[in-house]
Amino acid sequence: MAGPDEQFGALFEAVQMKAVFPDSKTFADCTPKLPPETILSNYEVARQRSDFNLKAFVLQNFTLPIKPASGYTSKAGQSVQEHITDLWPVLTRPASLTSKAAQQTGSLIPLPKPYVVPGGRFGEIYYWDSYFTMLGLRASGQTSQIRNMVDNFAYLIKTVGFIPNGNRTYFLGRSQPPFFSFMVNLLSELRGRRVLINYLPQLQQEYDFWMDGKDQLTAQHPVHRRVVRLAEDVYLNRYFDDKQTPRPESYREDVLLARRAKDPKLLYRHLRAGAESGWDFSSRWLRDGKRLQTIHTTDFIPVDLNSLLVHLEQTLAEAYRMKGDDAQSKKYLQLAQQRREAIQRYCWNAKSQFYFDYDFVARKPSTVYSLAAVYPLFVKIATPVQSMAVARKLEQSFLKPGGLTTTLVRTGEQWDAPNGWAPLQGLAIRGLRNYRQLPLATKIKMNWVTENLRVYKASGKMVEKYDVINTATAKGGEYPNQDGFGWTNGVLLKLLSEK
Repeated sequence: MAGPDEQFGALFEAVQMKAVFPDSKTFADCTPKLPPETILSNYEVARQRSDFNLKAFVLQNFTLPIKPASGYTSKAGQSVQEHITDLWPVLTRPASLTSKAAQQTGSLIPLPKPYVVPGGRFGEIYYWDSYFTMLGLRASGQTSQIRNMVDNFAYLIKTVGFIPNGNRTYFLGRSQPPFFSFMVNLLSELRGRRVLINYLPQLQQEYDFWMDGKDQLTAQHPVHRRVVRLAEDVYLNRYFDDKQTPRPESYREDVLLARRAKDPKLLYRHLRAGAESGWDFSSRWLRDGKRLQTIHTTDFIPVDLNSLLVHLEQTLAEAYRMKGDDAQSKKYLQLAQQRREAIQRYCWNAKSQFYFDYDFVARKPSTVYSLAAVYPLFVKIATPVQSMAVARKLEQSFLKPGGLTTTLVRTGEQWDAPNGWAPLQGLAIRGLRNYRQLPLATKIKMNWVTENLRVYKASGKMVEKYDVINTATAKGGEYPNQDGFGWTNGVLLKLLSEK
């Protein structure tokens, strides 16, 4: 499955670099009306003409994407719960594997079951977004849609070998934070624990994808794709992308940034790995903590990624135990314990009393305070003392009038201050509750919910992210703030539905 940049070559580059559309993602998501080779030969002929108009050529040969939920606002007097319930069908895409759409013509990868997209410029399923969307679907009683989403991800694992960032061909170099084990667990809470056995082959394949190359690692060659050998029998993971080209959905931005880079291919890989992290972009990944051209994502052992993989190992252990395979169960329990110890060793900073990413190339912890530190609490691998220290720092430095800020610095990147994001609020609240830090969890919940409701009342919309410091629409980042919005809807509905 080739991406549109590979299929259309010089035409793709021309459309993106001449900014035919203000958003690079638009052309990446267009559907060709004719076979690519026909369009390309037509392009070669047409561009020789003196009156050639590139935009007119594109509009003649491609169908533009439709933006889901774009401009959709609440009906007068509608509560936020009613608005979100009304939005589910607006954000739901039909199964496309059973129809003519299965003859894939554009960059969209067809899926066997209906699925929920985030909204705004995002007209495809997204991996980690979907877990938080599912929390809202659960609060809405839409169990069958949760099952559809899990089945779609299982299908992607079976067909492409892993869960890509989203169901687009241009995402096939990378994944996103591995929440599949949480999705399967969520479904098992609704359908019974035997569900774990049903999805065991895909859980195993997901794990094998993240651990690919582990057996080849040595002290001399300690890194392969997403796995890093830090010491004898100590393996942790990093974000990565198999490609070293500009991201098709941000093509022009990546190319312009790379013009100032010593090694453009390496820069593209770091940008792509940053996109795999879901935090695109953040001071977490920047060498100077300020400028995007200093990004070096693949040098980090991220605390969030490795916490999620502990949960995947624990889920595999339970699934194998239920299946009666005690040897495999014991193996994954041991791997989870080893990873937990390694996270404590490399990502906990005793002096700062906080969790940080670990720069394994520089052999030192990062100094960037970020909400990734709540993940060890979320997956319950922190000690009670560590949980209290993290809670203290959250309350002291991260808690703002609108919720938790993502980091403590302003860089203009969207995963930094002053922005707050629904998934991180949800993870922090659950992590704090795991350790009985209830007053702080409640305060974060109240601040976040109040801000969501305030913006909803003012605009009739749910949005992707919020400025939690000045409580106005969020600022900065790769693209303008989007409305819809899948994971904001999901986390808010879950919080509002709690007794």
